[in-house]
Amino acid sequence: MIYYDKISKIYTGGMALEDITFSVEPGEFVSIVGHSGAGKTTLMKILLAEEQPTEGTVFFQSANVHEVSPKTLNEIRRRIGTVFQDFRLLPHKTVYENIAFAMEAAGRVDDEIASDVPHVLELVDLGDKMEAFPGELSGGQQQRVAIARALVNQPDVIVADEPTGNLDPVNTFEIVQILKKVNDLGTTVILTTHNKGVIDSLKKRVITMDRGRIIRDDKEGKYIL
Repeated sequence: MIYYDKISKIYTGGMALEDITFSVEPGEFVSIVGHSGAGKTTLMKILLAEEQPTEGTVFFQSANVHEVSPKTLNEIRRRIGTVFQDFRLLPHKTVYENIAFAMEAAGRVDDEIASDVPHVLELVDLGDKMEAFPGELSGGQQQRVAIARALVNQPDVIVADEPTGNLDPVNTFEIVQILKKVNDLGTTVILTTHNKGVIDSLKKRVITMDRGRIIRDDKEGKYIL
């Protein structure tokens, strides 16, 4: 489904990624781990074509994401739901409106929005928070809204970039359980994190990065650095 082929990225300050090659199969749950600055976020930005690689190619299915037309790139991005450490919710919109906004941007009609928003909020255990504003929610609840927003357009892949970085252990556990549930329903999940406890509890594939390079790729790995 996703294939990184000999990707390198050089910034003015030095090498961010060096000769990265790996693939992600449909339905996999892959964690990418490493200390801050290892290159995890850059790797995700290159997949979304928010950054251009200095060398190499990234394919989403058969499409080179850095050579497709703007229209095709938008279609690819709609198939990849993204979750970030800082939630990125619209503070003056309710939970319902935040998720509806993502559906409107994807061209979905009112009937679909009215049907799908409650359904996806139930999936993340927030069915009773539709009319709440982000500021009225805990950090863990806000991140669950962000996951619901990423899921609502039924993407093939969820990219979660340090989604538990701002959360306490209890909320971290809940977010990881939701991502596992999403994966069990058939969605591919790519998680970046430096949380050892999260990785060791998942018992899924772990790609370990250090200073821009892949140093391990374990089918049922642990956090080893």
